[in-house]
Amino acid sequence: MESLDLNLLMALHALLEERNVTRAGQRVGLSQPAMSSNLGRLRRHYGDELLTRVGNSYELTPLATALVDPTALAVNVVDRVFSARPRFDPSESDREFTLVASDYVLTVLGNPLMRRLATEAPGVRIRFLQINVPRVDDIDATLRSTDGLIMPHGFISTHPYTDVYSDRWVIIADPANPALSDGLTMDHLGTLPWVTAFHGPTTASFAIRQLTMLGIEPNVEVVVENFQSLPFLIPGTSRIALIQERLAHRLNALGGFQLHPCPFEAVPILEALWFHAVHQADPAHRWLRETLTIVGQEIEHEPGNEPP
Repeated sequence: MESLDLNLLMALHALLEERNVTRAGQRVGLSQPAMSSNLGRLRRHYGDELLTRVGNSYELTPLATALVDPTALAVNVVDRVFSARPRFDPSESDREFTLVASDYVLTVLGNPLMRRLATEAPGVRIRFLQINVPRVDDIDATLRSTDGLIMPHGFISTHPYTDVYSDRWVIIADPANPALSDGLTMDHLGTLPWVTAFHGPTTASFAIRQLTMLGIEPNVEVVVENFQSLPFLIPGTSRIALIQERLAHRLNALGGFQLHPCPFEAVPILEALWFHAVHQADPAHRWLRETLTIVGQEIEHEPGNEPP
């Protein structure tokens, strides 16, 4: 470590992402010869070429490929260390916060949050990353490299959190579905085909797990990796889907589906911001948590969309 410096870390990050010495140099403000010199030092350090020419372009070696994610994480952590301040003034800040969230959370929370930032913190930026199974499974790495993950209770238990807003589950179906002419019953949940989001042993919603505990195994016909697609796979079919009520109301204007209350007492949804303990005392992160709480309260009291 004594022979290395943080500039080499930044150079490595740029080289791994750009895969081009000239572009990597421009990205970190170095000339092409200076970046070539850094690449040489990195090659000597690792005993590996890192970048190899193939035709008119460069490709990453297997070692370089393995370094992409940990290097990005290291750069993010270093940036947070040196950007820390004893106080945070949102009206003067140009900080970027990175949040991991589903398309559902972004639809419900994104616009109210950005409206508030436009007046209170016009220079602050939010980067939303799409939630996925690897990011949830490796939650420690995810929370170390971001400002937090917005997800309901029940999946994470080992990290601090701030509750944001609540919601409840509803069932959607084609309004012309003849099987539901007299309403939706528990029997329909076991006989009609389903379209679900993130269906798997560690990703199914608690409401789906409840059904299993009640002895009903959903007949899953389609699985998608987001929530907004669910209503588009309902019209003209006998499928049903479990979806968050706030999202269903926002998408209902598109037509093609009808909302039904759950015929069982589905566990309510309580969305929370989960974050790494290292952020606990950070004034900027504390402001972010407080802002999300305020926006969540506004969502709870939207006209015609009372909290569960």
